Amino acid sequence: MSPLNGPTGIGTSAARRFAPHVRVADAACDIASLRLDCPPPRREDPLLAARINERLLNWADQVGLYHGQLERVRAADFGNLAVLCYPESDDLDLLTVPARCALAIWALDDHYCDDPSLGAVPALTGTRLATASATLDRVRLPARYEERFEHATRTDPVLIGLRSAVGHLAAITSPIQLDRTRHSLLTLFSALAQEASWRAARHQPRVWEYLVNRQANSFLPCLTVIDALGTYRLPPADWADPRVRQAVGTAALASCVANDIYSLDVENHAAGQDFNLPRAVAEEHSCTAQEALRISADLHNELMDRFHARSEELAAGAGPELRRFLDGVLAWCAGSLAWHRSSPRYRSGRVPGAAIHPEDRT
Repeated sequence: MSPLNGPTGIGTSAARRFAPHVRVADAACDIASLRLDCPPPRREDPLLAARINERLLNWADQVGLYHGQLERVRAADFGNLAVLCYPESDDLDLLTVPARCALAIWALDDHYCDDPSLGAVPALTGTRLATASATLDRVRLPARYEERFEHATRTDPVLIGLRSAVGHLAAITSPIQLDRTRHSLLTLFSALAQEASWRAARHQPRVWEYLVNRQANSFLPCLTVIDALGTYRLPPADWADPRVRQAVGTAALASCVANDIYSLDVENHAAGQDFNLPRAVAEEHSCTAQEALRISADLHNELMDRFHARSEELAAGAGPELRRFLDGVLAWCAGSLAWHRSSPRYRSGRVPGAAIHPEDRT
């Protein structure tokens, strides 16, 4: 899950073109000085996280994800992501389910969109994402072509992993809960395809364009399973309420802004074109890298303030399940921020199991 960069300043047309890839200089970026408004994580349990990570390594090896690079799975510490983000459960089997789903989604992004060493081919991104969508939605073809489609899904580790992860999710969710997550994943794949079109056209999206994409290319699939991990069910009418969707979407977007901030260092060293909010802000507003980071942090805090306000409004007339779900969304945001601050996937020089950032304890 990433972002971008490109030329010119305020008022440029949407059709502007990429200048040579501009990277925000590492030396100019002091992420530790930023203030990101979010409560501390509600739980830390390195031992439980380590047990989940071992399960993820075995699973990734079985399905063929990150072949020859499994230490990347261990270093990313998705087990800790599950422990930090879903504090309502301490059940190893239950927590492994969203961790497996997270790994499948990140692997799809790496293998299809971002990392040539894992087989990413820009010209094939749209086609591969369309096949992933068909796999996720269990498209049924005429009999003479069904076997060919099934063969394709059985020989691609990304599709094997995606199908396996969603299958495990189906075992702990109701059909309505599963459909909620499936729909959010299909939306995510569509947004990743939009990113691919930007790369193909060498188009630099304006900040508002980028944020629109990030509404869909977000952590929403992770948020949709909060009630399943808490072993309760959010009423379908609550999820269908536009005010609830706006509140949850706002929190998901805030977490994506934090992701963009903490992934900046890694993306500065990545091959090819990448999309990133601080870089887009720097280009559009012709400001320094540090100022772009500060603006991005301010946007994160504005979105979190909006989420708090919407949650308070909703809670006033909400049933117990919705109040619990909204509280779970806040807990998820807190855990996600803590994970981004500690995971070597985003913080170079850090090691798996590193201590939570001091800011998370205040």
